[in-house]
Amino acid sequence: MTTMIKPIKRSVALVCFLVIASGLELEAKSSITGDQSADVIFIGDHIITVDSASVEVTAVAVAGQEIIATGSAEEILKLKKSSTRVIELGENALVPGFIDAHGHMTAVAKLTEVIDLAPPPVGHVKSIDDIVALVEASIEQQQLPPGTWVLGFGYDDSLLKERRHPNRNDLDQASLDHPIMLTHASGHLATVNSAALKESSIDKYTKNPPGGVIRRISGTDEPNGVMEETAMGLFPRNILAPIENDKFEILVRQAIQRYVSYGITTIQDGGANMLDIEKLRVAAKHKPYIADVVVFPWSNYFDDNQLASIETESSYTDGLRLGGVKFGLDGSPQGRTAFLSEPYNEGPPGATSDYRAYPIYPAEQFNHKIAQLLERGTPTLVHANGDGAIDMLIDGVAAALKNREISDHRTVIIHAQLMRRDQLEKTKKLGLIPSYFSAHPFFWGDWHRQSFGEERAAFISPAAETARMQIPFTIHNDAPIVPPDMMRLMGIAVNRKTRSGFVLGPDQRLTPMQALHAITLGAAYQYFEEDKKGSITPGKQADLVILERNPLLSNPDTIKDIAIMETFARGQSVFKR
Repeated sequence: MTTMIKPIKRSVALVCFLVIASGLELEAKSSITGDQSADVIFIGDHIITVDSASVEVTAVAVAGQEIIATGSAEEILKLKKSSTRVIELGENALVPGFIDAHGHMTAVAKLTEVIDLAPPPVGHVKSIDDIVALVEASIEQQQLPPGTWVLGFGYDDSLLKERRHPNRNDLDQASLDHPIMLTHASGHLATVNSAALKESSIDKYTKNPPGGVIRRISGTDEPNGVMEETAMGLFPRNILAPIENDKFEILVRQAIQRYVSYGITTIQDGGANMLDIEKLRVAAKHKPYIADVVVFPWSNYFDDNQLASIETESSYTDGLRLGGVKFGLDGSPQGRTAFLSEPYNEGPPGATSDYRAYPIYPAEQFNHKIAQLLERGTPTLVHANGDGAIDMLIDGVAAALKNREISDHRTVIIHAQLMRRDQLEKTKKLGLIPSYFSAHPFFWGDWHRQSFGEERAAFISPAAETARMQIPFTIHNDAPIVPPDMMRLMGIAVNRKTRSGFVLGPDQRLTPMQALHAITLGAAYQYFEEDKKGSITPGKQADLVILERNPLLSNPDTIKDIAIMETFARGQSVFKR
């Protein structure tokens, strides 16, 4: 007997999304009831509720962990008691706490322990010589004994002076005695030296693993040191290797503090391993996290029994909940491993003219597992950058829902960079939610014009088209790929300017309000938390951010520079400039 899947519900967040996307406004309503008193009151002319039913709000009252009232200053000040903190906002703006629609919190934590190889404006690396010098300096400063692994993260071949990946010969200049593994800015490639290859027994006879490529020295079968996708797993050490419990907890709490400094009050750890998830639980039980953390274990290697054992949680315990699972179907556009339906305009070195990259996970396995997950109602994130991978996702979900009513499953297309217009129609029909890596136009927009040609590059992260089609969507930074800077993300989504100043797809620029919605109420909807978070609405959790100024009234080019003045999570101030 086939189980009928419930039809999609029209939640408050979805209705608000449609209102914001269409430019309509609903009437404001009073929200004070009963005998209430406030712990904190915010007063100002720049309160952006992201709640279409409360557009005229000039004051907000918080008691405990909850927003208890919104309205005029005259109304809300009636809730003041002797101990109430009253915050006069002045030119500052008040917005809902930002929600991280996709990122990797434990990776952000762990990467503080490896060499930072990021290019400007995040880091300082501009050449392969810079990389070699940093590795040499790290070995010397730490007095690392021979045989000790040296790890780094964040180099970007698209921005290096040499316009290529460093290879084994380059890294051999840094050391022949220390295995070296440096991970690409995308997280989907790495480069190693000869010592790392030797220790891992990788040579000309080693075959490419399924879903990965060992790049070779031209004209030979000898590895050149560059590893794509699953080939990175051939090494015993990597940037996400386990860390002892005490250090892990310290690094995680430091990472959470960094997130809240960007105004983020709900943090994602997408694709975490089960060992780290257990460590997160232990740490949270020891001391609750100051912001909410939602985890999604990496599930590519789960068998049916392991997948069935995942029990999602609807509420947070000590600031932590398991939100669902995550799969990965392909690589990255900046690494030129995103799986396309049509060839790259310019592929990686040695690529043939018909190069489309490749999936990292078999379609038949994904189809089997997504059907199980949809049947059980397990929220699922699916990494799909290229349109070929997006086709795999759409086909898998469509097959699972065949002859059934579409459920309110909210399966998320993570990144969805090269989404096509026809795929958006299918996305809407199937109830999928694109979560766009909307930082790409700035960080890699110029590179994408070379990789994909002007037409495809201009449609990277087509958020405006998605809004016009009234499809719920979110935007994200994918930290640590780029820092979890939400104002910069918002600014890029609104302007879509590349590093060179070129506007990449001007028709895909969001309005400031649409961008703000995508990182607040839109993201809450993605998490099935729209009734609890995402807007400044009485009854919702008091996750709030004070901004230096109103982003809706600012020059769009300056949105990225708006400072976070104070962050409140569950009614408590957790960051103050």
